Amino acid sequence: MMLHVPDVLTPAQVAELRALIDAASWEDGNATSGPQSALAKRNRQLPEGSEAARRAGAVVREAVSGNPLFMSAALPHTVYPPLFNRYGAGDGFRAHVDNAMRFQRDQGVRIRTDLSATLFLSDPADYDGGELTVEDTFGVHEAKLPAGDLILYPASSLHRVEPVTRGERIASFFWIQSLVRDDARRALLFDMDLAIQCLARTAGQDGAEIVGLTGAYHNLLRMWAEL
Repeated sequence: MMLHVPDVLTPAQVAELRALIDAASWEDGNATSGPQSALAKRNRQLPEGSEAARRAGAVVREAVSGNPLFMSAALPHTVYPPLFNRYGAGDGFRAHVDNAMRFQRDQGVRIRTDLSATLFLSDPADYDGGELTVEDTFGVHEAKLPAGDLILYPASSLHRVEPVTRGERIASFFWIQSLVRDDARRALLFDMDLAIQCLARTAGQDGAEIVGLTGAYHNLLRMWAEL
């Protein structure tokens, strides 16, 4: 499942975040790459352990944890501390699949990467190229979203960042270990949750149908969740 999550950050939050990270020192994006990614990636990245990355990452984590659509779709067990990258003219990231596991020793974080997320921090009019292109069993999908919007997709997907030809593409990216590992089960729970919310708005919260469906949702989550 690939999902556009709008308005994760307000324009004011985007501006605040950009002021923080734009003033920081950046390094070659391959500082955190494995051998295969190093051949495919050309960009810059905030050092993972830097003060700017920690402060900006805290803003992003608070924003996504307070976003109902993100929480319903991802069912997060653990969110990896958000990272930040920038692609200038000529930069890009050829097709790859994200690592199955991510470790950050200084914060004691170790996760299985079930989902990948990109939170756009540049307005689409500020750069050409730079689309996130994701390939799955249903075809090829491109995302180039407004600043403050997020795209969520399975980390197992083959994906790439198209070369930037003008301007600069700045984003936060991170991974999520979900309570529900299987993407199909997670998508089913998401659809069910949205349907329950829609029915609750039209029929009220205390109808027998709502109570029954909510019970079925939680029983499925109980059956499939991994802690």
